Amino acid sequence: MVQHENILIIGSGGREHSLGWKISQNPLIKNIFYAPGNGGTKSNKNISIDDFENLKTFARKNSCLTIVGPEKPLSIGIVDSFEEEGLPIFGPNMEAAKLESSKVFAKKFMKKYSIPTPTYSVFSELREAKEYVKSSGGQLVIKVDGLASGKGVFVCNNKEQSMIAIDLILVDKHFGDAGRQIVIEEKVEGTEISFIVLSDGESIVPMASCQDHKNIFDNDLGPNTGGMGSYSPVPFITDELSEEIQSKIIKPTFNGLKELGISYKGFLYAGLMLEKESNEPRVLEFNTRMGDPECQSLMVRMSSDLLSYIDATVNRSLNCLENIEWKKQHSLCVVMASKGYPASYAIGNHIQGLDSKFDDDVYIFHSGTSINAGGKIDTNGGRVLSVTALGNDLKQAMYKAYSAVGLIHWGNDEQYYRKDIGSKALKS
Repeated sequence: MVQHENILIIGSGGREHSLGWKISQNPLIKNIFYAPGNGGTKSNKNISIDDFENLKTFARKNSCLTIVGPEKPLSIGIVDSFEEEGLPIFGPNMEAAKLESSKVFAKKFMKKYSIPTPTYSVFSELREAKEYVKSSGGQLVIKVDGLASGKGVFVCNNKEQSMIAIDLILVDKHFGDAGRQIVIEEKVEGTEISFIVLSDGESIVPMASCQDHKNIFDNDLGPNTGGMGSYSPVPFITDELSEEIQSKIIKPTFNGLKELGISYKGFLYAGLMLEKESNEPRVLEFNTRMGDPECQSLMVRMSSDLLSYIDATVNRSLNCLENIEWKKQHSLCVVMASKGYPASYAIGNHIQGLDSKFDDDVYIFHSGTSINAGGKIDTNGGRVLSVTALGNDLKQAMYKAYSAVGLIHWGNDEQYYRKDIGSKALKS
């Protein structure tokens, strides 16, 4: 039984919008507040995601269950701060969030507990890092240790690219303190997938399979972004593969956390590479929250009441619930971004077409949007909208989503989106 009538969702992205949309379907919910929210969310509160004192004051005054969307407040201890004052909150504490906030911690953790991951070395000194590259093969992945909004990973195909990435991080200080240390790891060829579970530290409830598209350009070219689209389910993630991932990666991760005395509650997202030859899963990274845009694809397919699972996670009673039920339909999410993202881009362009007559089962989740003085929706970020659709099969979901995308525009053709979201599944 859900114990809370009021919900406070921290964040301003498409993930937070879609979580609130799904939670609102519970008839017991009276109010869903967003801090700070975006142009598509209602009941927004102008409180920063790291303003813990004002967030706690609001949650206490309104008897809210608080749900944390993005990684930053988790990494600096929002859950610890709330729990110290007895306020209910969903998400891992600061120690558990180190699986995402420090790639060095995560890699050492995986090595300690024999969780499959690409081989790696850690560096903080420029000379040592470059000497390592000189003595290594040409294909490497360079990662900043700390949080970088999905942009701190450089997949390098030769030594020159590796040297440029190292200079950007350690010399130019492009990522600030997040780049004080770097991880250099072997480049593994294969297919990337997102494997997301919900856990209260004891029980583990897997989400449906999903695949993200991280690179900015079609055919997985260009720099990494926060995510340009997703779809669910993934046809090549079989029941057997799912069980293998859980037994080799997910369960050892939670067992390792318990051995270290780290209590975990919330979503855990393993970004995996299925190796090209063996199809063996290896962990590229951990995220200690729900993925974005994976969340958008998953929420529209979820049949079960999300809030029941969140409430059971907070109260450590997930074992009382069955596995989540999912619609048989397929979903596909296309992220519409401001042209120039993930580098520089303009904001303040009026978005047109949001009132179009879309196909059934099309959902527009906002992220980088705001409401202007005239009550219209403007662009206010890099990733602007998540256009998400359900279809009887992936082709239909793709058709509906891209048809809706074609009706939305802003500025002088200032919108950008990938045109191949879901195409990997059609080829498999």
